[in-house]
Amino acid sequence: METEILSIAADEQPESVRQKLSHAGDIIKNGGLVAFPTETVYGLGGDALNPESARKIYAAKGRPSDNPLIVHIADMEALDAIAKRIPEKARQLARAFWPGPLTMIMEKTGLVPAQTTGGLDTVAVRMPGHPAALALIRAAGGYVAAPSANLSGKPSPTTAKYVIQDMAGRIELILDADGAELGLESTIVDLTGEVPVILRPGYITQEMIARTVGETEMDITLLDGDSTQAPKAPGMKYRHYAPKGELALVEGSPEAVVQYINEQARRHRGDNKKTGVIGTAERIADYCADSVKNAGSRRDPLAAARQLYTFLREFDDEEVAYIYSEAFEGAGIGQALMNRLLKAAGHKVIQV
Repeated sequence: METEILSIAADEQPESVRQKLSHAGDIIKNGGLVAFPTETVYGLGGDALNPESARKIYAAKGRPSDNPLIVHIADMEALDAIAKRIPEKARQLARAFWPGPLTMIMEKTGLVPAQTTGGLDTVAVRMPGHPAALALIRAAGGYVAAPSANLSGKPSPTTAKYVIQDMAGRIELILDADGAELGLESTIVDLTGEVPVILRPGYITQEMIARTVGETEMDITLLDGDSTQAPKAPGMKYRHYAPKGELALVEGSPEAVVQYINEQARRHRGDNKKTGVIGTAERIADYCADSVKNAGSRRDPLAAARQLYTFLREFDDEEVAYIYSEAFEGAGIGQALMNRLLKAAGHKVIQV
């Protein structure tokens, strides 16, 4: 398959943008797949109400078919057709955070095929905050199933460059446009029970959700790699975001972390293996690895979150064999950042 690549410039004329998005929408309506930017990461979109489109998404990504797809909508009215019961808390969260990086899980109607939901009787729904994404969803018929536009297990793409790297030859169209400024996937909250449960942390934090709807819980399996509790969503059991190199988080005093990582870098260099580091601005100059990525100040975990997947992709490009990352505070957006790092590292944490 030859993949078409359409670029949308920031200063492009509205009519030209409309024509490109209309073309992309027609591809989805006809059963094809389109990669497109959102405010979080690039998505791989297909018709959420077409079982064959879901099959194509799983095949293009190499994704297990029991890993549910998120249905993207552009208007609140669309929710009524795919959610059997919309809790009042869901409406409150929608008013507060939609369009935006929040996915809500509710009971599904028969309109949504089992192939889209991984066989579950629930549906995950989000209204993205990117204007091009919203326009594409409307052009595609109003319901677009869209996981991240990467090969399964690899870091999610935040630029079209890495979408092309993974998806060229696998899908019909890639829209190359600005976006993905948040850099991490949406928060997922399960609203099928009395108390909302966060299944994936993101930019919309537990504190923000609790301020809107009251008591909110965090799924115990998120940050605990040794937990024996069964995950509430099938996709939570799969390793994600992993670079080709071996990644480990290093926790301890600043001095001990730097000393340990530099010792490992010297050891790997003796074996002719490249070492990479994700470090914060406060200590970045102290590292002696082959590739050192500056994640910004420890006081601003959002800066690190925005760059994480790009760092992991760059390490792949640089053929880095061993990657060490400083740990981050597990509160607010730092919780989402640590969730992605732990998943990418297979929960390998080194205490020094």
